[in-house]
Amino acid sequence: MSAHAEPKAKIVKVPGPDHPITIEPNAHRVVVRVAGRGVADTREALTLREASYPAVQYVPRKDVDMTLLERTDRVTYCPYKGDCAYYSIPLGGERSINAVWTYDEPYAAVAAIKDHVAFYPDRVGAIEEQPGG
Repeated sequence: MSAHAEPKAKIVKVPGPDHPITIEPNAHRVVVRVAGRGVADTREALTLREASYPAVQYVPRKDVDMTLLERTDRVTYCPYKGDCAYYSIPLGGERSINAVWTYDEPYAAVAAIKDHVAFYPDRVGAIEEQPGG
C-alpha cells in the first residue's frame, strides 16, 4: 500500500432549492469596455443568477475580442460549475488582472455557459446593457 494519500476527489454539487442557479438569454445588447475600448459586444449574452449573488452576464467568446485577453495561470473550482480559468486584459493595466473568467468544461447543470466568458464589473471600465435590438 502506498504511503501517499490519494488526491481528494472534487465534490460536485447540483443546483437546487438551497442553491438555485438559472441561466436565461439576455434580451439586451451587452457591451463591455476597458480603457474606453470595446472588448465585447453581443446580443446573445446569458444571464446567470446563482443563489443570492448578483446576476452575471456570460458573453459568447465569438463576441469578445479575445486578442485583447491574456490567459493567466489562475484556476479556481466551483462545485456547481467546475474548473474556472481566468484572463487578464492588459489594456486595463493592474486593475484588469484576472478580470475575466470562463468554464472551459462546465458541469452539465450549467452547460449553456460553455464557450462564454464573464467579466468582473469592478475590473473593467463598464458593462453596459442596452435595450432593444
